[in-house]
Amino acid sequence: MEIVPIEMFNVDTIYEGEKIPAIRNITLRIEKGEFVGIIGPNGAGKTTLLETINGLLEHTKGEIHILGKEIKRCGPSIRKEIGYIPQEFGVDDLTPFLVKDVILMGRFGKIGPLKSISYEDCRKAQEAMTSIDINGLSMRPVGKLSGGQLQKVMIARALAKEPKILLLDEPFSNLDFNASADISQQISRLHDERDLTTLVVIHDISSIPDRCDRMIVMNGGRIVKDDLPKKVLHPELLKLAYGIKG
Repeated sequence: MEIVPIEMFNVDTIYEGEKIPAIRNITLRIEKGEFVGIIGPNGAGKTTLLETINGLLEHTKGEIHILGKEIKRCGPSIRKEIGYIPQEFGVDDLTPFLVKDVILMGRFGKIGPLKSISYEDCRKAQEAMTSIDINGLSMRPVGKLSGGQLQKVMIARALAKEPKILLLDEPFSNLDFNASADISQQISRLHDERDLTTLVVIHDISSIPDRCDRMIVMNGGRIVKDDLPKKVLHPELLKLAYGIKG
């Protein structure tokens, strides 16, 4: 029997100091190999959902099983199998790290921060750079990269971990049309080549990758629609989901 990558049962997550759950009553099942897009207005709970799946936020109700393991008991081992690309990287112009070093850091999540870097780790980092065609950037400081280049570096960093699940939080934000289309194409290709299970949060619905198998619409911390893209991306449904009148 094949292990289901992501299962959530009636899950709530509440931020510390808050009383109202940021996500509530989330029941979700993502099958192996699915490419799932997540849309919804600001504050809908999209980022919270990814952080909860990744174990960065502890859920306050319900159960979460990632790759067949309960996340509260097996969080560290589960995160070794997840590549997570946050919306904000916190990189400024003076960041001294070179691209090759940042990508190699992706191996720390697999081997642990106190382990010595091996030849195999370096090979996997190089392989990740090659897979997204950024070898020419390897000696560039990350603080000097364009938005699209930096996004590719962070994807390569996640791939160096050799994940089974890839979580991306608004990977197309702050990119122009051409850079957004390029990143979308790269993510779709890597999803298929590496047999990943992928969840991607999307702010601008015009950026939704054609590769998506399913679309989840969130609002008010809940999943309000989960269906095929052609059924979800209907103008009247989107107006309802985003709270748009008229």
